[in-house]
Amino acid sequence: MFSDKANSIFQDAINTYKIKNTVDQPFTNKYDKNEDVIAHLLYRKCWIDTVQWAYEDIIRDPNIDPVDALALKRKIDASNQDRTDTVEYIDSYFLDKYKDVTPKADATINTESPAWGIDRLSILALKIYHMNVEATRTDASDAHRAACQKKLDVLLEQRVDLSTAIDTLLKDIENGDKYMKVYKQMKMYNDDELNPVLRASSKK
Repeated sequence: MFSDKANSIFQDAINTYKIKNTVDQPFTNKYDKNEDVIAHLLYRKCWIDTVQWAYEDIIRDPNIDPVDALALKRKIDASNQDRTDTVEYIDSYFLDKYKDVTPKADATINTESPAWGIDRLSILALKIYHMNVEATRTDASDAHRAACQKKLDVLLEQRVDLSTAIDTLLKDIENGDKYMKVYKQMKMYNDDELNPVLRASSKK
């Protein structure tokens, strides 16, 4: 199933990042885009999410220098754009894969495209990783570990459900029972023409 491949790649990306466990480490994609483009995209997607998770932890330091915080906010903004672009590349992959499928007359559209479901699956992999860390922390109290284990159990169940939903959606698209319709993300706050603050700044 597709979700098995995705979950395996996500875990690989997280484990590889955690070897050095620093946001400044260089990124090397383990998957050649000419040999397995979807694996290449999935690995890249989860790496972006993993780095951003670390960014979000760092910026919440109450003692962070304001100048450093602003620089980090810029990195988070760039990471969000990179994440969105990668999700759209994943949807482009599926659009091309199923381009020859003729939807049935009663075919319906899903509430989200396959790639945005996969986006949630990648972030869920990170939640599971970090909740497992908390559930097994030797310096934490028994109550803390027990509470985190309960949360981890829910996250693991959620991964099963989300994986099943993604696989079902892809099968429905392949069979013509569902059809894909992708709306590009029209983010306004990074656009010089759409963000009034950036627009005013560019004219100075």
